[in-house]
Amino acid sequence: MALKEGEAKYRALFESAIDTIILIDNEVIIDCNLATLKMFRGTREQLIGHNTWDFMPEFQSDGILSKDMAKEKIRQALKGETLFLEWSFIRCDGSAFDTELTFNAIALKGQKYFQAIIRDITERKQAAEQMKKLTQELERSNTDLAQFAYVASHDLQEPLRMVTSFVQLLQKRYQGKLDKDADEFISYAVDGASQMQRLINDLLKYSRVGTHGKKLEPTNCNIVVTHAISNLSKTIKEADAVINIDHLPTISADYTQLVQLFQNLISNAIKYHGKKQPEILIRAINKGDNWLFSVRDNGIGIDKDYIDKIFVIFQRLHNKSKYPGTGIGLSICKKIVERHGGRIWVESKLGQGSTFYFTIPNK
Repeated sequence: MALKEGEAKYRALFESAIDTIILIDNEVIIDCNLATLKMFRGTREQLIGHNTWDFMPEFQSDGILSKDMAKEKIRQALKGETLFLEWSFIRCDGSAFDTELTFNAIALKGQKYFQAIIRDITERKQAAEQMKKLTQELERSNTDLAQFAYVASHDLQEPLRMVTSFVQLLQKRYQGKLDKDADEFISYAVDGASQMQRLINDLLKYSRVGTHGKKLEPTNCNIVVTHAISNLSKTIKEADAVINIDHLPTISADYTQLVQLFQNLISNAIKYHGKKQPEILIRAINKGDNWLFSVRDNGIGIDKDYIDKIFVIFQRLHNKSKYPGTGIGLSICKKIVERHGGRIWVESKLGQGSTFYFTIPNK
């Protein structure tokens, strides 16, 4: 009685299951549920009593014969293993599709059968393949863009140096000897050339992050920050900035790029300090898989409407005359952090300072 009740329960679950369930005996389908008919687009008569090979392509996606692979899986199932694998099938209408297959041996009415539970993953695989293609195209596009930026910037250097040199010479020789308008025009030309030089230099730095990076190796961040501060010593002295540094870890990183990262963040904190004496705190917290770094300042802060825009290349939130720069610094920071496998973001309130956070994997 208990056996019959158990079989009845199994039958009810068998028919109502969302996933396809097929029972197999000696390579022949002996039963299937309603979900099978929908998946294979056929009737019971088209499925039951037919050999399983009728619903498989000759080769699986990895190039192995379906029969050879299936026989090996049957041997494993006979040992009591439950197998989980990807498997290709053919519907009754001849169309092929990809599935996740759970395959095992079961006993019913004292007899051993094989049970196949099948889930169609065609759409998921197509989406994954599409994502892979898009990722490859994006990587190729980024590589092409970086190469273009490098070549363009490099090739612009020499003619710009010549223009800058002659304009500066013009200013040196003739300033005060011509009329006031001429002096003003020459001054604009000198400033424009200098700004273009800074822009090209920053563009070169940006393009080199991915193409000229060094091997990641153990790097003491205390030494890195000390180096960055040394590079900014004149700026720090002029602004009377106070920089406090907690003990920082040794991580796997590109030393030169990490110096650039901290230098850009510290420089930004000083640049946008407003009327207050700049105060900067640099910390790092071990979060297990990652180190979480933070650079906090007491500056002018960032309007919440612009939080998501500041890491976009050439994005500027302020007038050049008040806060000079090219709008590339934070884009370089983002690229460096991402090259190291981390992410960067900012939390800020207008008038209350900003804290830049970034993560680096703890390897």
